[in-house]
Amino acid sequence: MNNSGAAVEVTKDRNGIDQILLRNPRGTSARVSLHGGQVLSWRTDRGEELLFTSSKAIFKPPYAVRGGIPICFPQFGQRGSLEQHGFARNRTWIIDENPPPWHPNGSNGKAYIDLLLKPSEDDLKIWPHSFEFRLRVYLTADGNLSLISRIRNINCKPFSFSIAYHTYFSISDISEVRVEGLETLDYLDNLCQRERFTEQGDALTFESEVKPSNGKAFQFSESISIDRVYLGSRDVVAIFDHERKRTFSIRKEGLPDIGVWNPWEKKSKAIADFGDEEYKQMLCVNGAAIEKHTHSSRALGCPFKLRTASNANKKNP
Repeated sequence: MNNSGAAVEVTKDRNGIDQILLRNPRGTSARVSLHGGQVLSWRTDRGEELLFTSSKAIFKPPYAVRGGIPICFPQFGQRGSLEQHGFARNRTWIIDENPPPWHPNGSNGKAYIDLLLKPSEDDLKIWPHSFEFRLRVYLTADGNLSLISRIRNINCKPFSFSIAYHTYFSISDISEVRVEGLETLDYLDNLCQRERFTEQGDALTFESEVKPSNGKAFQFSESISIDRVYLGSRDVVAIFDHERKRTFSIRKEGLPDIGVWNPWEKKSKAIADFGDEEYKQMLCVNGAAIEKHTHSSRALGCPFKLRTASNANKKNP
């Protein structure tokens, strides 16, 4: 869990829940909670927080924390009979003290932790499938954050599931960002009963309006949010924050979809663990397998990598 100057420290939060602090040799850090196996913080070597967490977030089970990177499994949203986004984000994970080894030289400079989740008897009553969910969270030597999920079928009876890394990015202002890598893709709009549209713009922005393929315009006003699943997306999607001159690069494998969510003003006021104005400082962009459920007969890996870069001396493309 520790190599070449990287550090791993286990602490407890104010509710007595174990948290793991990862720190690479340059001082970049990430904090992971055993409640939900959730990354709660990712900070640069200058101490800048890259993930959003609501000021009203609840850090006590059985509630999921509003922010960071919740793991949505085995269901995304309300697309099934389980609770919203499945139960993995509300369960207590354990640390694997003897994780599988890295490839030769694969751990150089990395701070990492392996977490495990197995279903309880109560979980099997509502979702009758035996599995082992391994989550490896690591910081690279240059500060990139990666999550690798490996879901193993225990009894080899095939089952299907959906999964998403529901990442809350911290941004300067929602009107100052754009998302690239979604152009020409079909998407399901959850605000229109999952009606299917095609993305027409070169980039997704959040200032005045978005026009789906049917020609209707969505005005981003106090009554409108964005809640979409882009289908068959590229393996790399980028978020550009013009004011902070920062780029988030999202790289994924085995995850065909991208979810994009911001509650906007009206819905923000209806969410108990979310501040009325906090929608301006966050954007969820999620690597996911949502529309076509993933089938598992043995084991499946789902790598998800985040990279941030300062563009102070560059022009955004």
